[in-house]
Amino acid sequence: MARILVIDDEPDILSLVKNILAKDNHEVITKADGKGISMNEYANYDIILLDVMMPEVDGFELCKQIRDVVDCPILFLTAKSLENDIMFGLGIGADDYITKPFGMGELRARVNAHLRRENREKRSVLCVSGVKFNLNGKEIIVEQEKVNLTKSEYLICEFLARNKGQVFSKEKIYDKVYGYDGESDSSTITEHIKNIRGKLGFFGISPIETVWGIGYKWA
Repeated sequence: MARILVIDDEPDILSLVKNILAKDNHEVITKADGKGISMNEYANYDIILLDVMMPEVDGFELCKQIRDVVDCPILFLTAKSLENDIMFGLGIGADDYITKPFGMGELRARVNAHLRRENREKRSVLCVSGVKFNLNGKEIIVEQEKVNLTKSEYLICEFLARNKGQVFSKEKIYDKVYGYDGESDSSTITEHIKNIRGKLGFFGISPIETVWGIGYKWA
């Protein structure tokens, strides 16, 4: 099951797409426009479907705004079928084009094909709660700026983000970051998380929550 965002100013299209994709047990969130959706929220979806022709911010512009934040596939739903429009949409970061009117089978097949591809590929980028992890470079990017973390701070963030929502004790986090042969003790995790919160707080985000009496989690 995937979490899918659909943005279209036509209520009938939203209802149709939601009903079609729900047949594959996907969680489908529908919006009439991009208003009220934070950049952090966009990063929490597995795939995003955008209508091109919307009255205020059209799908092309919205795609350009969110492409640097989200790592998931973006598909356009549109009545535009001219080659220049398709090339433009793909050129600004979209992954596919579904032309209206579309059949139920085509929509399900294309969405599920992109989801399978995402699950199959080993991606070098992880986007969680508006934080972009460069897994190869072992660095974190927020609002297109690198966050200056130590190696230990980065490893704590990556471990918690990869296991978003799960609560881990200081001892468990320490073992994952330093291994069982670490030369310090789990109390260092508290200090590292304090430093991480300070550095991420500069960008107005605080994804690591304390669960009192248990440990920490990436919210």
